[in-house]
Order: sequence, then C-alpha cells, then structure tokens
Amino acid sequence: MTVDTMAERMSRVLSDSAKAQNNALQALSSLTKVSAQNRNLLARTQDAIPLILGLSLSPSTLTQTLSLSILFNLSLNPDLKQSLARANIIHNLNSILLSPSSPEAGKLAASLLCSLAMLDKNKAPFGVAGTVEVVIQALKSSSNSSAAHHLLSSLAELVQFHGNCTLAVRAGAVPALVQILQGPALDLAGSSLAILGLMARFEEGIQAIRAVDGVAGLLVDGLRTGCMVSRESAAEILVKLFAESEECLREAARKDEFFSLLADLSIRGSEKAREKAAVLMNLLMKADLDSYVQEGGSMHRI
Repeated sequence: MTVDTMAERMSRVLSDSAKAQNNALQALSSLTKVSAQNRNLLARTQDAIPLILGLSLSPSTLTQTLSLSILFNLSLNPDLKQSLARANIIHNLNSILLSPSSPEAGKLAASLLCSLAMLDKNKAPFGVAGTVEVVIQALKSSSNSSAAHHLLSSLAELVQFHGNCTLAVRAGAVPALVQILQGPALDLAGSSLAILGLMARFEEGIQAIRAVDGVAGLLVDGLRTGCMVSRESAAEILVKLFAESEECLREAARKDEFFSLLADLSIRGSEKAREKAAVLMNLLMKADLDSYVQEGGSMHRI
C-alpha cells in the first residue's frame, strides 16, 4: 500500500452513490483495522480525516458506523491520538454519544473516546468541551445498553485528571455509578467500583461518595463479587470513608458478612487487597465495636 493507492481509495468515498461510498468506507475500515502503516497512510492523505469526520455525523446508520470504525482504528496509533483530538472530533463525539444513529454507533463513539482519552494530553480538552458531562448523561440514559461498558471505560480515563473529576462529581457521576452498583450487571458494577475508587482519590470525589445513603453497605457488598480490581477499589474507598466518618464504619460493621469478607480478602486477595484489608481490620479493632454491632442483634469480633 502506497500514499497514492490510499489517496485513490479515499477518492471513492467522494462518490455520489451511497452504495459506492459505503463500499469505499468498508474497504478503508478493513485496511486500517489490520495495519498501523495503513492507518498512518490514511492520516497523511489530504483531507481524509476531515472528510471522514464529516461522514461520522451522517444520518445514515451504516455510513456513521463505518466512519466511526475508521476513526477508532486511526486512534489505535499512539502518534495519531493528539492530532485526531485537535481535528474537531470532540464536538462530533459529544453529538453522537447523546444521539447515536444505532447502538453500534454509540458503542464505537464511546470506544473512540476512550482510546483518545488514554493520552493524558487529551484529557483536559475533553473536559473543557463538556465531554465529561455528556458521558454521564449518556450513561444515565443507557446504563443497560451495549455502550455502557465503553462509556464507563471512557469515564475511568477522563476522571484521572483532577479537573475532570470535579466536573464529573458536579454532573452527578457518583449517584449514577451507585445506581449501576445496585443493578444486576456484575461486570458494569465492577467497572463502576473501579471508577469510584479513582474518584475517591480526590477530595470532591470522596465527599460525594460519603454523601450517598447506605454507601458503606454497598461497598461491603462490593468486597464479595467482581474482579480483583473492583474488590480492591471497594476496600480502598472504605479505608478513606472510615478515616473521615465514624458513621460509615458503624454502617459497615452492622453487615454480618463484613468481617468474614475482610478475612477472605486478607488471605485470597491481591497484594493491594490484602494491604487494604489489613488497614480496615486495624481500624475496626481500634473502634468501639460493641456499640456498633449490638444494634443488629449480634456481637462480632475479629
């Protein structure tokens, strides 16, 4: 594949025939999927990225999906992430996330956002453009859709930047994530716990988590199931909550299974999980547990 060959293939996208145009987009999608070199060639083709960006807003479901697929493939090259973010793609992504032409288009848009947000230099521009609020709004309206996992992955990348964490808290990210925790989808609940763990590293995040009624009990439940990363996150958040709130400690201690879950985590957990479990046990041993757990009708000791 050469620059001239790629330019010739790109010229077919300009066809007046919708079928011919989509065939050309399909070919470009296949070419850019399999080769980093092809992705660089397409990016260097004159007007290629602006044209594909424009087609990503097409009312045609197929055209939009194919265009997003090509843009996602391009974003896989680390050296293209920043240039793509500068190419007015953020505005397009915000629009598509709020109103995708199909579930597949919504999933691709969220995946593209996540890929671009992996570059630290792109995190702040997304925040300035309102993408954090858009992601949370999309998550609230599609918490059970196929795009939800990709939206959560995007949010996890974005909130690693302190300014975006503040924006997320103010946009209602914590209640939205807690609602997912209370749902039946264990994989989404695990991702939500991991994001809450990231948000808890900042003051705005931990205060918003603390303000949720019954959050300590939900986090104790989070110690039971899910991947090890989500269990680590639940333990880490509980450590932060206990340090700030005696009420949260009291709430967790009332859960009958809390002590056995900590014991299990301290034995079977990862190194980080064992470390957090040990901290939690130490905090509990220093507390006056009698006054906490007798309210539940039984006495527990570590």
